[in-house]
Amino acid sequence: MIRVMIVDDQEMIRAGLRTMIDAHPELSVVAEVGDGLAAIGLLDPDAVDVVLLDIRMPGIDGVETTRRIRAVYPSSVVRILILTTFEQDEYVLTALRAGADGFLGKGASRTELTEGILAVAGGDHALSSAAVNALVEHVSLPVAMPSDPAAVARFVELTQREREVVTLIVEGLDNADIAARIFVSPFTVKTHANRAMMKSGTQNRAQLVSLAVQAGIHS
Repeated sequence: MIRVMIVDDQEMIRAGLRTMIDAHPELSVVAEVGDGLAAIGLLDPDAVDVVLLDIRMPGIDGVETTRRIRAVYPSSVVRILILTTFEQDEYVLTALRAGADGFLGKGASRTELTEGILAVAGGDHALSSAAVNALVEHVSLPVAMPSDPAAVARFVELTQREREVVTLIVEGLDNADIAARIFVSPFTVKTHANRAMMKSGTQNRAQLVSLAVQAGIHS
């Protein structure tokens, strides 16, 4: 059973999320709080697998909450999934750089929400199509900053196939979709993705996407 902590300042939203999550046979809400400081104080990595975190809250916001959690617990210990109505590029980039493992909009369906939680709990990423588009648009705008040389350097060891897989991940495709696109098995796609993460020094796909966008890797 995957144990979830809900962090949102609106009680009605917490109640709705709890209903959707608890209805899934593999998920269980074990705690819910209304602000980031309370979440940090209550968080026990032995009791919580995924923190479902709103980005805008009174006190410290979701990004700062993520930073403070990451200062104590790495992604391998506690997973963080941002859930928000704000899917603009600055929110997505900031959240991923702070250490979030995924980013979904509050308009996500029950299936998208539960699959997102399962994905990050399993060590994968969860990025809504709107979040991926925001990242890509960030580097596509004429006023966007040029590719970060430090980020570019972290992808120089990738093979052509690994770079192709990273590009498709940035597009928002999952392993099955990528496998169909490049005519390999989903397991092979996962292997290429894992190697790309290892070579680039990223811990999960959300961080891989963020770094790839900074490096100018996108379709």
